[in-house]
Amino acid sequence: MWFVVWLSLSLSAPPPQTAFDVAQAGPAQATAGDQAVGSKIWVGRYAEFEEFIRSAKIERAKDVALGVTHPVHAYFAAGGLAEGVALKNLPPARIKGYWESYKSEIAAYKVDRMLQLDMVPPTVERQHEGATVSAQLWVADTRMIKDVPTPTPTDVAAWNRQVHRQKVFDDLIGNIDDNSGNILIDPRWNLILIDHSRCFTDPPKMPFPLEGIPQIDKPLFQRLKALTREDVNREIGDLVERGQVANLMKRRDTIVAYFEKLAAAKGDAAVFVP
Repeated sequence: MWFVVWLSLSLSAPPPQTAFDVAQAGPAQATAGDQAVGSKIWVGRYAEFEEFIRSAKIERAKDVALGVTHPVHAYFAAGGLAEGVALKNLPPARIKGYWESYKSEIAAYKVDRMLQLDMVPPTVERQHEGATVSAQLWVADTRMIKDVPTPTPTDVAAWNRQVHRQKVFDDLIGNIDDNSGNILIDPRWNLILIDHSRCFTDPPKMPFPLEGIPQIDKPLFQRLKALTREDVNREIGDLVERGQVANLMKRRDTIVAYFEKLAAAKGDAAVFVP
């Protein structure tokens, strides 16, 4: 369930570059003004990508060998806005002890957009072979975090900022299936989060102990604090089961209270980073 150990650690000094990041022209710049870099080609073009992956003709599709939810890699015609999508045919139901739903994939993307994280690829509902499925942009030029044996991000502050964002996001949406196969990394050390079909379920507990998250960037904290039940319900109320918006807001309240208490003890500058 948990990340490999190194991902959960806050690094203290920049290590040397590797062939991976040198060959791909530098580190991620995951700052407050982060723009579309690396494999995050959808940043700033959300509606355009959403409409394309919702309606573009699928030329062919094949099963993905990895993953217990049996996703399908569908390909569009060459030259389009995107190469393909990951499709999940998961009607809301309990499967092998877990609540699974393709709608949770879409809800996770919508919450990501509300918080302006740009970590979850565009995900929409569409039809495929007579079924209603989730379609998520297939992000090119990435690797699973578990396949990067010796990580050496060149911008430590940006890396830690991303890791803390990822943990807060997983806690907020109740991602009980967080693991190193569900996090991708691109050549610029951007974290990209996939596979959210088991989120937004009972109980309303959080997968990451908040005590293990020492900082949060101020823009994300402010957006978290500004979330209202009405806004969340408007965005995902029709995608999650009854009571799950309330559970999300309870987790939000716990997260906000934790960081406010931490800042009172350690000082705002130590907790709320740029």
